[in-house]
Amino acid sequence: MTPHARHNLLALLMLTAPLAACAQQADAPPAPVAAAAPAVAQSAAPQLVTGLPDFTQLVEQVGPGVVNVEATVGSRRTAQAEEEADIPEIFRRMLPPGFQIPGGPGQQGPQRRGTSMGSGFIISADGYVLTNHHVVDGADEVKVTLPDRRELTAKVVGSDQQYDVALLKVEAKGLPTVRIGNSATLKPGQWVVAIGSPLGLDHSVTAGIVSAVGRSASAEQRYVPFIQTDVAINQGNSGGPLLNTRGEVVGINSQIFSVSGGYMGISFAIPIDLAMGAVDQLKATGRVSRGQLGVQVGAVTSDAVKGFGLPDNRGALVNDVVSGSPAAKAGIGPGDVIRSVNGRAINDSSDLPPIIGAMAPGSKVTLNLLRDGRARDVSVTLSELDEGESVARSAPAAPDAPAAPAGRNVLGIQTQALDANSRKQLGLESGDGVLVSRVENAAAREAGLSPGMVILQVGRNKVNSPAALDRELAAAKPGDTVMLLVRNRGVTRFLAVTVEKG
Repeated sequence: MTPHARHNLLALLMLTAPLAACAQQADAPPAPVAAAAPAVAQSAAPQLVTGLPDFTQLVEQVGPGVVNVEATVGSRRTAQAEEEADIPEIFRRMLPPGFQIPGGPGQQGPQRRGTSMGSGFIISADGYVLTNHHVVDGADEVKVTLPDRRELTAKVVGSDQQYDVALLKVEAKGLPTVRIGNSATLKPGQWVVAIGSPLGLDHSVTAGIVSAVGRSASAEQRYVPFIQTDVAINQGNSGGPLLNTRGEVVGINSQIFSVSGGYMGISFAIPIDLAMGAVDQLKATGRVSRGQLGVQVGAVTSDAVKGFGLPDNRGALVNDVVSGSPAAKAGIGPGDVIRSVNGRAINDSSDLPPIIGAMAPGSKVTLNLLRDGRARDVSVTLSELDEGESVARSAPAAPDAPAAPAGRNVLGIQTQALDANSRKQLGLESGDGVLVSRVENAAAREAGLSPGMVILQVGRNKVNSPAALDRELAAAKPGDTVMLLVRNRGVTRFLAVTVEKG
């Protein structure tokens, strides 16, 4: 047999062997069959995202209502302000008060007119235009350029720094307008579009999603619950519209977070609901008035939950109350936790200022708060916020006299009584507070307590002498969290100190 024939024979035997085996098994008695494992029922996950949107129709419809805003700053502003006008708006907001710009007053350098470039959008056919306050702030002349290249002189009807909103008026009729949407319905993940003039490039379109809502982006604008997006925004986009996929304006692009001055993926817009509420007041009076409660609040930390025996960390912890304010008249005090306003939940301390500020002075509101672990409702009539009012007070100089011998307390704090002059500087009532002269306890130091601070309360209980402080601390046991209300350099807040074991 040739090698080739032998190879073919082996291949044939290999193919027929399994068939023979199968035939033999078929003739044999059937073997028991193991039960098959039940199939795991698994339905397909629903399709959550179905393709990318096409914004061309949106831009065609909304674009005609978006304008370029140019504000010229002249001789009525100081040289310092002129120099600031040339600085990108995000940097300008970050400069501390009194910062000397190179080439500014008293320094060598040009003192020239400046121009602020921004965007805006038309909200009525008879010529009302909405933009940012910081775009037109202090301007001698404001011009609005329409998409058809018409250039119109605009009058600043009114402007508000806190909301960063300005209302302009141009003399024209039959202008294309934008549609106003509802910013309260925005949710993270929704598509949004911006149209504006970044870096002078008119009618640029960028898109992204809502990253978060209700952001507190700036201490100076604590009354604005910003919309955070990842829409590309740059210098010149300020005042332009933020749009939903229906082409409705849901916000006014206002700020970016940046370390370079350019877009870095985080942009902030003013909710249109807030802005349109300001428009009515600007038309009527040229200014915006806000309600005032008269409290300074802070976050409810995990330590505060333990120290005050709270059910959770939701709400706004009252740190200070302005004397004679609506809150003071209603009996609200440091240590209270505000949980809701007229039934609207306060989840974080930053939620409170925008809600109160959006209400008209004279409004009656019901606050639900926790005090000593119990919920209660308090009725308050709001006053008008004075923009120049500050709760902060100067800290007194440390007394020259040596500290009196301190009693022993579990926190190792040595204190001394305040004299009348020190209390006056702090705005304290007679007998309130004790001055910290020494902190021996490591836990107290780590919590931030230091000599020179004034302790006003232990929990919700006021202290007016070293002996009173020691009595309040006597019941604290190792492992307990003690809440101390302290005032330091004009700021009043609670410090949480854990009593050391052993």
